Amino acid sequence: MEFKLPDIGEGIAEGEVVKWLVRAGDTVHEDQPIVQIMTDKATVEIPSPRAGRIARLCAAEGEIVPVGQVLLEIEEAAHAPESPTPRSPATPPAAPSATAEPAPVSTTEPAYIPVAPAVRALAKQLGVDLAVLRGSGPGGRITAEDVQRAAEARRVAASPTAPAAQGMEERVPIRGIRRKVAERMVLAKQIVPHYAYMDEVDVTELVSLRQRMKPEAERQGVRLTFLSFILRAVVAALKKCPRINASVDEERKEIIVKRYYNIGIATATPEGVVVPVLKDADQRSLFDIAREIDRLVTAARLGRSSVKDLQGGTFTITNVGSLGGLFAAPIVNYPEVAILATQKITKRPAVRDNQIVIRDLMHMSISLDHRVVDGAEAVEFMNQVIHLVEDPQQLVG
Repeated sequence: MEFKLPDIGEGIAEGEVVKWLVRAGDTVHEDQPIVQIMTDKATVEIPSPRAGRIARLCAAEGEIVPVGQVLLEIEEAAHAPESPTPRSPATPPAAPSATAEPAPVSTTEPAYIPVAPAVRALAKQLGVDLAVLRGSGPGGRITAEDVQRAAEARRVAASPTAPAAQGMEERVPIRGIRRKVAERMVLAKQIVPHYAYMDEVDVTELVSLRQRMKPEAERQGVRLTFLSFILRAVVAALKKCPRINASVDEERKEIIVKRYYNIGIATATPEGVVVPVLKDADQRSLFDIAREIDRLVTAARLGRSSVKDLQGGTFTITNVGSLGGLFAAPIVNYPEVAILATQKITKRPAVRDNQIVIRDLMHMSISLDHRVVDGAEAVEFMNQVIHLVEDPQQLVG
C-alpha cells in the first residue's frame, strides 16, 4: 500500500522529511514511528498505519513533501512475499544440449534512479548526470545535496585555482529547524520595518528578592529564574500598552490587538532556535510561570515540544543574558510586532542619592514593527517593565 503524508492539522500544507526512522526492507509494526516530519509548527513523528515490510521510501531527507504525497510503500504483513527458496547445491543445472540454440541475450534495462522530480530538475539545471551519482538518501535515493556536491566538485576540478589540499571546508545542509528559522527570519526582515530601543535596569532588589524566595521555590519543586519575574512584568506592561500585544493582518490591512497573553520564550537548542509559548500568562502565579517555563524550555531542548506548545504566541522574550552580552537587537518573531531581549546582570558603579554605589545592573532592548508601534509607545512600554522589575515585590503572587 502507498502511505501518503497525512493532514497534520492547523492548516499545515507541507512538511520537511527530517529523518527516516526505518529503511527499505525493514519490518514494522502498526503505530511504530517511521519518519520525523518538520512543519512550520514543530517536528512530529509519523507512525506506520499498518504492520508489514517497508518496500520503498519515496522521499529523501531534506525534501519538502506536500500533504497527500506518497511518503513510502508498505507491503502489509499478510501479503508480504516470502523469500524465494534457494536452489539445492546437490542438484546441478542440466548441461546444455549440443544441438540446443544459444540462449538469447537479455537486453539491459537502464537502472531506476530513485530521485525526486525537483532534484531531477536541479540536476538538469546544473548539468549533472544522475546515472553516475551514488545517492546518500534512504534506499540509495539521490538528494539535492548529492547533486550540488557533484556540481561543486566538477567546478572545483575545472578551476585553475582549485586548492591543492582538500577537507578544509565543511558543508552543512540547511534543513529541519535551521531551515525554518532561516525562512522566518528572512520573511520578518522583508516585511517588518524594524527599529530597536534599549534602556538600563537596576535589578538589585530583584536579585535580593529572588534569593530570599529560592528556598520556598525549591520546596515546591520550582526552579525560580529571573525570567519568571520579567515575564510577569511584561504581561502587566502589555495590558497598559495593548498595541504591542498585536499582529498585522496583511491581507485585510488591519492591526489585530489581542486581549490574551501568550508569551513566547526563544530557546537555543542543538538544532536551532525554538520558541515555545507560555499560554494565558496573565492568569498564572509567579511559581506557576516558573514551573511552565522550565517545562517548555526543557521539552524544546530535548526536541519534544508539541505542536500546541509552539503556536499562538502574541509577544516574545529572548534571554540573551544567560549567554552574555550587553546589547542585542533581535528580529521580531513575525507576525508578532515586538520582541524583548534581556541581557546579562553585572555589578557596576551607579549614582544613587549623589553617592557612587555598586548595583546589579542589566540592559534590556526591544525590537518593534514600526508599522504598528511608534517610538513613544515603545518607551512607555519599557518604562512600565523597568518600573516593575526595579520594584519586584509587585510581581509576587
